Amino acid sequence: MNSTVSMASMSSYAILGCGSVGHAVAEELVAGEKDVLILDRDEGRVEALRDQDLNARTADIREAAAVEAVADRDVILILSSDVEANRVAVENIRENAENKFIIARASDPVTADELREDGADVVINPSAVIADSALRALEQGELEYRAAKLAEVIDGGETLAILAHRSPGPDSIASAVALQAIADSRGVEADILYEGEIGHQENRAFVNLLGIELTSLDDADLEAYDTLALVDCAKASDPVVEKDVDIFIDHFEPEVDYNATFQDIRPNVSSTSTILTKYVQEFDLSLPEAVATALLYGIRAETLDFKRDTTPADLTAAAYLYPFADHDTLEQVESPSMSPETLDVLAEAIRNRQVKGSHLVSNAGFIRDRDALSQAAQHLLNLEGITTSAVFAIADDTIYLAARSKDIRMNIGKVLGDAFDDVGEVVGHSTDASAKIPLGIFTGLEISGDNRETLLQLTEEAVRSKLFEAMGVESGSGGEGSNGN
Repeated sequence: MNSTVSMASMSSYAILGCGSVGHAVAEELVAGEKDVLILDRDEGRVEALRDQDLNARTADIREAAAVEAVADRDVILILSSDVEANRVAVENIRENAENKFIIARASDPVTADELREDGADVVINPSAVIADSALRALEQGELEYRAAKLAEVIDGGETLAILAHRSPGPDSIASAVALQAIADSRGVEADILYEGEIGHQENRAFVNLLGIELTSLDDADLEAYDTLALVDCAKASDPVVEKDVDIFIDHFEPEVDYNATFQDIRPNVSSTSTILTKYVQEFDLSLPEAVATALLYGIRAETLDFKRDTTPADLTAAAYLYPFADHDTLEQVESPSMSPETLDVLAEAIRNRQVKGSHLVSNAGFIRDRDALSQAAQHLLNLEGITTSAVFAIADDTIYLAARSKDIRMNIGKVLGDAFDDVGEVVGHSTDASAKIPLGIFTGLEISGDNRETLLQLTEEAVRSKLFEAMGVESGSGGEGSNGN
């Protein structure tokens, strides 16, 4: 097609072969007040089309007369059920007019490729179109059914507790915010609860800038709520709560069977925020800016800004949310300022890094700001050739460790669990995890000011060894030394 011809300038159309498909297209175009010419070799069909006040002529689409008849048309739709006739028509028209926009009908992927080679700009396969339409209708019907069931469970109570996963990240928080908005729209009071800490600096900025109200589970009484929802909690290896669960929504298969009244588990999408966005659309919520911003950030964070395991559903959800989101706030969340101590921790982690293959482990020494470890692990993950990073340090009488991974073959949460579950507490999932280990239990030494450096040395050797072993890397293999050379 000639690049100087734009779709906006196309105002005249020709349909070659007017069976059921061609007739349906003709009716839509005429309804849109388009100038349409129909060519078909069946005289009876042509007469019937004329009776409907359609501009139709008798012609064999394989012959030169058909080419002449459509010479003044911008768009040629070749829609005969005879695919071989369609091929001949495409060849003839393209040979005589390079600037025509040609749409041709195929019967299967092979004939589709042949029609493209012959010069068709767009190829359609009616059976594939019908199948795609049927699947979209099925998906929409299933969503309507699920939304009705979700509404039924929410409406069954007056108070809803929404529990995010331990030390929740953006996807979990955003999903909880969206479910809270759905509950509020139905007159049900909902609170977002969490265990652990909102640790990472970006996560705290996310919560603070959007004014998200979260309540620590330690300060809440689950028995005071008549409905309980878990969002993005599938990766917990132990039950998150002992109480019966009414709603469970996640994009991972749960490791614990909660037997919830309502479940929506979709491993075919990459974030729980994507699932909740679909419900926001289905409930036709008047979307608050904060909710849209949270969901968009949740999708972006979980897919590493659409660079990891992103599905069409994630992109569609993000496209829907984009116009409603506060992008200035998103920029503030994604680019938090770095404190001097965080910079010092990062510098120490860079200096002490050790690399085995594409896995990096580093010791940041003694620290005061534990959150700096998360930022250091994320920055080190951006080094060339690194797919997994882990940074540990000592604060008070505890070893703190933050790890990140973009290696699809590795679940960093499981790696930390294998290495430290027997001596400490591990939380996280496949790409983001952390550990907290009592120093005395780990080293077997009493903690005092006199043995700080000894403790650090013992910790460094033991943690590196355990991590590399859990990663499947021999700690004695080659790699960068502690000085980074």
